[in-house]
Amino acid sequence: MHIINARLRNREGLHDLHLEHGRIASITPQAGSPIATANDLDAAGNLVIPPFVEPHIHLDATLTAGEPRWNMSGTLFEGIECWGERKATITEEDTRTRARKTIQALAAHGIQHVRTHVDVTDPDLTALKAMLQVREDTTHLIDLQIVAFPQEGIESYRNGRELMEEAIRLGADVIGGIPHFEYTRDQGVSSVKFLMDLAERTGCLVDVHCDETDDPHSRFLEVLAEEARSRGMGERVTASHTTAMGSYDNAYCAKLFRLLGHSGISFVSCPTESIHLQGRFDTFPKRRGVTRVNELLEAGMNVCFGQDSIVDPWYPLGNGNILRVLEAGLHICHMLGYRNLQNALDLVTENSAKAMALGDRYGLEPGRPANLLILSADSDYEVIRSQGLPLYSIRNGNVLMKRRPAQVEFV
Repeated sequence: MHIINARLRNREGLHDLHLEHGRIASITPQAGSPIATANDLDAAGNLVIPPFVEPHIHLDATLTAGEPRWNMSGTLFEGIECWGERKATITEEDTRTRARKTIQALAAHGIQHVRTHVDVTDPDLTALKAMLQVREDTTHLIDLQIVAFPQEGIESYRNGRELMEEAIRLGADVIGGIPHFEYTRDQGVSSVKFLMDLAERTGCLVDVHCDETDDPHSRFLEVLAEEARSRGMGERVTASHTTAMGSYDNAYCAKLFRLLGHSGISFVSCPTESIHLQGRFDTFPKRRGVTRVNELLEAGMNVCFGQDSIVDPWYPLGNGNILRVLEAGLHICHMLGYRNLQNALDLVTENSAKAMALGDRYGLEPGRPANLLILSADSDYEVIRSQGLPLYSIRNGNVLMKRRPAQVEFV
């Protein structure tokens, strides 16, 4: 297959991409105006990019909003309570059905790499077993990383450590945590040290729900970052949410950023969910409850955006379109400046791939998997402005999805 008239990010002119045997065989500057043949796809001057990446979602909980009740306060902690009630009724089939439906929605929006957090604070590990099967069943649509996520804590949940270890034995790829939800600070610190020990021992990646609160005294990020720095594991570690950073004073942040830079860890922000869940204890002025995305980027750190939830106890909306989250995040984080808009797609592509440690399995380079999108716009700015969805999603050199834009006719 050839893709002609392709515009590539950060490269001048149009290009021709030759795909062969599921790989990118070559990328060459295009001369003249080639005529498309039956085996060609004409990008028509639109951007061709690697697939969108979803670095943070909870597929085991999707499509459960209102079951058994709605989160009326809109808080993180009532969401956890609602999920605890729903979790008591889940089955493997129930989880598989909802997750597959959500994965189809993600794939329809051009996402081909997904990291899902799966609740393992369940003596039977029902959701994890279901998601391990889903991972096998959906390889034609996405590459799926599974995080063993202790929703109710490692130290404060009965047999939490043993369940985490069993989840990794069964096949989870990434070790999670939630230190700010443990009963005490000592337990939170202990949980971070335990999960880092487990990751070091098993070679797994790490992705921790860290300081997802407005409490300026919640400072487990410094613990996670120092563990990553001192062990030389920064490239394998991600801190998700870190919303307390939006409440930290600048003097503390100045010190913290020095450590974060040396640690080499990545960050995932879920701006639509955070602005919904955080600031709930404020009257006015209300905090945005989002981490310091632009400041982290300006300091040279790796930051990306995730959707977090789709129609679950924490967030009642969502449809799999990560461009929706990207646009909202740029607004929420005060990132509508010219330079931000010119590089906006990094937050849902390259940066996310780095956080997931995809390495040479991702990107538009010869020899890499022929996974890519043809967008319906010719620049990052125009993609954001128009919210245009991908026209084609190509996976392993074959067309996975194609879209016909809606036509409007004035009469």
